[in-house]
Amino acid sequence: MTSCFVAQIDLNLADKLRSELILQGFVLSEPPYTLFQAKKQGISCTLYTSGKLTVQGKGMEEFIRFYLEPEILGTFTYGYTTVGLDLTPRLGVDESGKGDFFGPLCVAGAYGDEETIPKLVEIGVKDSKKIQDTPCLKLAEKIRKLIPYHVVRISPLKYNELYEKFGNLNLLLGWGHATVIESLLEKTSCDRVIIDQFAAEHVVENALKRKNKKVALTQRTKAEQDVVVAAASILARAAFLEGLGKLGESVHLILPKGASKTTLEVGKKLVEKHGPEILNTLAKLHFKTYQQIIQSLS
Repeated sequence: MTSCFVAQIDLNLADKLRSELILQGFVLSEPPYTLFQAKKQGISCTLYTSGKLTVQGKGMEEFIRFYLEPEILGTFTYGYTTVGLDLTPRLGVDESGKGDFFGPLCVAGAYGDEETIPKLVEIGVKDSKKIQDTPCLKLAEKIRKLIPYHVVRISPLKYNELYEKFGNLNLLLGWGHATVIESLLEKTSCDRVIIDQFAAEHVVENALKRKNKKVALTQRTKAEQDVVVAAASILARAAFLEGLGKLGESVHLILPKGASKTTLEVGKKLVEKHGPEILNTLAKLHFKTYQQIIQSLS
């Protein structure tokens, strides 16, 4: 990826660009030979009198993909390439919410083939951990319209029930992955599957055997580098964010992600107001955060 993005724009769009950059918090100046230069933390954008536009800074990738290209340039070329891209039809599976005390555990699967894989690249699909929440939700909407997919969203109430049944998070995840794969096999008949490895290989393999499903399964770390797995990671993340938001609305609080000190404090407030049983519907009770909350209030 280059450190400076350069594009030619229609100068009739200069006023639109200027006003929208101001709304986004950019501070503008007018160095020589420019119509303006706009800066804010992490990004600099300069429009020259010739119509040449340059963008640089650590925040330029998201700025280009989610604002500049769709709103100003009308093209989707930044950072995209289909040269050497694997177009073999396949399923990708990933999860979200595993490390979050509040909210659901979500496992998502996506199907890509020679027609849709380039389109996934074109719309900017990449590992959800590299995308902020709002763009992730918007990308998920596009992915759902583009390809076959399946999401298993396990509410905290169901999660706690399943965790007690399985007695192990990896076994629960294995069941979730196998369930997603089973559904997508029925929708697509594709038996080539790539997942982000989270445990010993036999965990998912055994879960699939219990469902009498045979697939060509590849398990590897950093599997989100594959665009189909990345699409699944975005769908899983979006499902988690949506689920977390709805749970927060049910108790009139913004439930934090992760398992931080903030999480602990919000948990204490909830228990003080509603009693410890409220956490069974909002949180994953096997986290040490749960014991810390209960012990702090005893």
